[in-house]
Amino acid sequence: MQIRQTTAADLDAMWDIFQSVIATGDALPFSTDFDRETFHSHWFGTQTSYVAVVDSAVLGMYKLGANYPGLGSHVASATYLVSSVAQGKGIGRALVLHSIAQARSEDFMAMQFNYVVSTNAPAVELYRKLGFAIVGTLPKAFRHQELGFVDAYVMFRFLQPQDD
Repeated sequence: MQIRQTTAADLDAMWDIFQSVIATGDALPFSTDFDRETFHSHWFGTQTSYVAVVDSAVLGMYKLGANYPGLGSHVASATYLVSSVAQGKGIGRALVLHSIAQARSEDFMAMQFNYVVSTNAPAVELYRKLGFAIVGTLPKAFRHQELGFVDAYVMFRFLQPQDD
């Protein structure tokens, strides 16, 4: 597997992954009316995006950037998606580890995920294993396609050693 920065040639594969993930209605806050143009600006805008490629097929992706500009710009944030055909094969883990290393290389102090759906057990477990903690719960913040309203978590970890 290779993880590399995206190019314009990746757009179709990324769009397909995005469409398949949001169709399940169980992991991302985007609805199915999120159009391709908005997707393009969201993934190829100010934040840097990366893809995981296996045998020339794009099987996962993430974007990384400052959680907020200005006084919050020392904290990174990222969004990850893995193709349904590649779930459970370590691609998500590789993407998260790559993003942590990338964020460290860009001198971010910490990384925060603003909206992790509580019922997305594989993601929550992976993030915990990689040192993230749930630092906040947003009650009934996500409208799960099958379960109705469920909580979303804010998850956080430092990337650099901290002096207490």
